[in-house]
Amino acid sequence: MRDTASVRGHLPDENPGFVGRRTELGRISAALAEHRLVTVTGVGGVGKTRLALRAAHRAAERFPDGAWWSDLTPLDGDRLLVALVADSVDLADHTPGMASTALCRRLADDRLLLVLDSCEHLAGPCARLVADLLAAAPGLTVLATSRRPLGVDGERTVALDPLPPAGRDALELLRRAAGEDFPAAGPAGEICVRLEGIPLALELAAAQIRLQGAEAVRDQLGTRLDSPPGARFDLLAHTERVWPSRHQTLRAAIGWSHELCAPLERLLWARLSVFRGPFDLASALAVCSGGPLTPATLPAALDGLVRSSVVRPLDAAGRHRMLDTIRAYGATWLERTGETATVADRHAAHFRALARRAETEWLGARQLRWSRSVDAHHTDLRTALDRLLRTDPDGALDLVGSVAFAWSCRGRLREARDGLEQALLLSGARGRARARALWALGVTLVLQGESGPAQDVSERCAREARYTEYEEAREGSERPDDPYAGAGRPRPGDLTLDAAALAGLVALTTGRPMAAFVVVDHVLDAVAGGPADSAARLRCGLVRVFALTGLGRLAEARRRALALRALCEELDEHWTRTALEYQLALTGLLEGDPAAAAGHARAMLEGTRRLGASLGVALGLDVLATALAAAGDGERAADVSGTGEAYWRSTGQPRRGLPGLRALREKYTDTARATIGDPAYEEIFLRALTGLPQDGLDRALRGSPQA
Repeated sequence: MRDTASVRGHLPDENPGFVGRRTELGRISAALAEHRLVTVTGVGGVGKTRLALRAAHRAAERFPDGAWWSDLTPLDGDRLLVALVADSVDLADHTPGMASTALCRRLADDRLLLVLDSCEHLAGPCARLVADLLAAAPGLTVLATSRRPLGVDGERTVALDPLPPAGRDALELLRRAAGEDFPAAGPAGEICVRLEGIPLALELAAAQIRLQGAEAVRDQLGTRLDSPPGARFDLLAHTERVWPSRHQTLRAAIGWSHELCAPLERLLWARLSVFRGPFDLASALAVCSGGPLTPATLPAALDGLVRSSVVRPLDAAGRHRMLDTIRAYGATWLERTGETATVADRHAAHFRALARRAETEWLGARQLRWSRSVDAHHTDLRTALDRLLRTDPDGALDLVGSVAFAWSCRGRLREARDGLEQALLLSGARGRARARALWALGVTLVLQGESGPAQDVSERCAREARYTEYEEAREGSERPDDPYAGAGRPRPGDLTLDAAALAGLVALTTGRPMAAFVVVDHVLDAVAGGPADSAARLRCGLVRVFALTGLGRLAEARRRALALRALCEELDEHWTRTALEYQLALTGLLEGDPAAAAGHARAMLEGTRRLGASLGVALGLDVLATALAAAGDGERAADVSGTGEAYWRSTGQPRRGLPGLRALREKYTDTARATIGDPAYEEIFLRALTGLPQDGLDRALRGSPQA
């Protein structure tokens, strides 16, 4: 779950250049008070998004469970619509069923505002999803933006027109965007009239005013807009109906901005259109270089596009983005140049390479950086995967096999499973990529609670690992000192280690700790190397620690866990370390040391928060609540348990955990209730459950109860 929100829900920051719209805001506010679906309609560039965002910020306090923002612009089709919306409301859904079902459950008892921005390219699927959600969640209100209504029963539409061209708001927007205080009478006023008060067109004009001055811009627009329609910007043909006259004006304004760009800027504009999400300079260089656009010339061309307001300035994360309307124009030019497939392939290759680097460097000091990078580039990784599934299934298998574990760590299990299953079906490739993808799919299935399918995938993973390592040995990759050389059998390596770790994980989750211990202990003895040699070896060591705990060999489990944790600290490895803290907390509880258990639980929570792993946070809160209850601190146990329930609900599934922890939790919860009384326990629990989850997590980490 997000750890930066200061209020319940999540809305982006407002545009500081918002101007006017008092009447429209009043209409939206009144509509939201009376209708459960309100759709703001209007042509592209008219300001639907910024108006909806302002309205959502104003209305948020009326919704006890917050206001949540979902930008649908990155979606190319409806396959990931539900997953994106679920992620937007912090539903890290780990359940294997239909995503819409889990989303309906997540929202069923909440009173919240869900904003769906840019629905027009998915109007049908959005309409079906909204209808399902409204039926399942009586307290839900939806605010949508679209170029046309969704057509759902009970929908109230608020049509948004441009700003009055001769009014003060259009001129004020131009002033703010240009950074100049123009008089109402003069070139600036004429520009507002010529551009018909369309906000996006005014912003583009303002960028040129900063470069050329208002008079020059007025004269150029006069020449452009007074020309016959056939001579204007006609590249973006509408697929359904004739463009409204004001949209023709917007098209002309974008085309005029395009003409004013230098040739290299125009070429870069076209190539940047392949990015569906925010991008940094490194990605732009990798994807858009070629011909006259070189590492030496591209940064200057990018700066020029920023100055022209075609590309948004760097955000706090150091990334740029383009508005969808402007990106669509660039895509049309890219098609005209005949480069669409070439640049899309470069885009896919770049993000495939990024995924490979993330997987290769997962073990070590760059793990946290790569985890965040994979999350930041998620939209374009998905875009690259979709491209490769169509054009290069073997490449798709390589990409998703590299990145799926990182997705799972961030709670994107549904997307990981979807991508892995598609790539495994479409690709006939054998070898490391397939073995890695099967391992990642098995982990995903385990985390979703699908033990039967996980067992089947585990067996397939083991067979693929043996096959691959045998083929690699046959092809001459044997070392001269390899004891398996010439023996007619494969040399076990990292693929065997990961296959064993997966088999052990399946055994643990199905109550067979001895089977888990035997399989990983055998492989760790058989594969040469030290515990820091690979992430796969660390994962096997982790499974062995959990198996020892399940077998009751607590002293040995703690000794091995502490040794592995020290190694992880030396490597600056986070994922395994947090899992080890969980095991050490459980060991502390089983050994009757709740204070030690609480310390390890808090260390786990710090780690999972850094990784952005909501399932890990939920597990950590459970073990901390149990430790507090075991120590006799019933009030703090109730508070932490209520916060834990909020995080569990965000995962879309009931509480889980190792069987030993479940029994201890039930035992000590009863003790805590008896200590402070059921009414007091319930009051504290419910207050934490309905409060801000991040506030509850902060209290848990500080060790202080609710005020």
